[in-house]
Amino acid sequence: MTHIGIIIGSTRPGRNGEQVARWVLEHAERRTDATFELVDLRDHPLPHLDEPVPPMMQQYQHDHTKEWSAKIAGFDGFVMVTPEYNHSTSGVLKNAIDYLHHEWNNKAVGFVSYGSVGGARAVEHLRLVAGELKLADVRTSVSLSLFHDFTDYTDFQPSDVQAATLGTMLDELVAWSGALAPLRDGQLTAQQA
Repeated sequence: MTHIGIIIGSTRPGRNGEQVARWVLEHAERRTDATFELVDLRDHPLPHLDEPVPPMMQQYQHDHTKEWSAKIAGFDGFVMVTPEYNHSTSGVLKNAIDYLHHEWNNKAVGFVSYGSVGGARAVEHLRLVAGELKLADVRTSVSLSLFHDFTDYTDFQPSDVQAATLGTMLDELVAWSGALAPLRDGQLTAQQA
């Protein structure tokens, strides 16, 4: 069965991302076409990229990289829950992405963002990164406004419209993750040869 990782893209104290990711998980777990798992970057404290060999070579030296690689390799697709910081995604999420290469390839990704303009600029940046990593980004994304989907900018209260958009994004994500399975299988065969 398709296995999707929901990555919490913030480690900031008082972050909104955990509430948002748990909302995504709550809706996702109602589905029967995939399994879902939270991936909290707090549980994977990666220093600024410290591998001496580029990730494309997969010659990881550090245990934290090997553990991160094993975690990400086990998924068929991802939901990245991202804040928008200074017109982009968080540094911690970008760093976690940059640690790996092949582990992201031929998988699908959907985005749930939040910020003053719904995190839209963070998602635009992540779409560019996804393309380089052969991550197929689905069209629909959920953009949560700090002004309309949070009370006092901290208490998450999404509207029914946001839940419907999330459902559409998850439909696309699961479908694309399944459609890419033959490419992932081919990639594994080529790496094992």
